[in-house]
Amino acid sequence: MSTTLSMTPGRSLAVLAAAVLLAAGVARAQFAHSTGAADNAVPTANESSSSAGLPDVAAMSAEPAAGQYDRSGGYGRRGIWSHLAYEVGGGFNAPTPETSTYLTWGGNFTGGVGYRFDPHFSLMAEYQFIDSKLPAAVIAPTGANGGHAHIWSLTLAPVLDLAPKSTNDLYITGGGGFYRKVTSFTDPVLTEYCDYYYCEVGTTAQVVGHFSSNQGGWNIGMGYARRLGDRYSNSTMKLFAEARYLYVQTPAVTTSPNGLSQTSVAANTKIIPVTVGLRW
Repeated sequence: MSTTLSMTPGRSLAVLAAAVLLAAGVARAQFAHSTGAADNAVPTANESSSSAGLPDVAAMSAEPAAGQYDRSGGYGRRGIWSHLAYEVGGGFNAPTPETSTYLTWGGNFTGGVGYRFDPHFSLMAEYQFIDSKLPAAVIAPTGANGGHAHIWSLTLAPVLDLAPKSTNDLYITGGGGFYRKVTSFTDPVLTEYCDYYYCEVGTTAQVVGHFSSNQGGWNIGMGYARRLGDRYSNSTMKLFAEARYLYVQTPAVTTSPNGLSQTSVAANTKIIPVTVGLRW
């Protein structure tokens, strides 16, 4: 027995309309589901911080720390430039008892640049100029009226800071290198000085004879440094005062400098430079 299915045109249209509405509903549900999944996705660190109005913690932690300090006087900085050290100062120098017969008091200037390996240890390349007067016992035999000794030096000097992170610091230093000493004798000569308004005649000391030597030498000493600012500041600048014992291996000399009468100077130059200045 067979059954024949047949539909009227009206019923066919109703079935077709129902099928279209069902398909549209399914498509709409799938679209809504996919959109909701995207909205509910876990945001990235930057997105979550921005949407909440909070600072980007991940980005902040990734920022480089170069150029910052660790509240220990600037030693937390990174890079080769942060390890460079400088010094400049001036003061006076006194002769030791052995040297006082051929050298007297004078002044000095010191400048240096170096590398700070860590807060406790630095190595400085130093230039120093020393100007000391000659005693009458050395000048008088030559027939000159005055005289002085100049010493130029280029040395390497290690520096050991005992309390580099404190406001008050003690350090030990010393080193050696090249020294040039020039002993000069002078006579006064008439010299005319002029400015915008008038001229006048005065005297100036002119070198009439000298002798020199190039030698090795060394120095050793101790100093006190005070940080400019409190101990928690970022400043590395310090005010320092130091005294060193300086020994230059100059030879004994008996000479008639540039035609002057004969004079003598003993061997070895020993003086005590006292210097005040800035380190940073």
